Amino acid sequence: MTGTQETAEVADDGWDWCAVEIFGHRRHVGRVREEERFGTKMMRVDVPKVDYETQAVIGFSSHYYGGGSIFSITPTDEASAIRANRGYPPPSRSSLPAPSHDDGHVDSWDEEDGDGDE
Repeated sequence: MTGTQETAEVADDGWDWCAVEIFGHRRHVGRVREEERFGTKMMRVDVPKVDYETQAVIGFSSHYYGGGSIFSITPTDEASAIRANRGYPPPSRSSLPAPSHDDGHVDSWDEEDGDGDE
């Protein structure tokens, strides 16, 4: 299923894009809808897993909450939800050039006796 097809199907299934706060301590940004689970109405939040470099949705992580646990719901759009879930850039490495041995500097362990004492 491509991202375009999925978006079209999501719009027809009653999904809305929202930022949801649970008990004021957890925050999810994703697509939401009401579903009946365990004999009661619950809110399902599908949080998109986003590839940082391509900004493509590679899957969803689902969470279910009862009505009493919802602190706030803020409607948003799909692009904002994807930006909110893209994560952090991958760590980069800094590297220095290898030191030159011809710089004239002599360390104490480079002396002839080898023990570093003068």
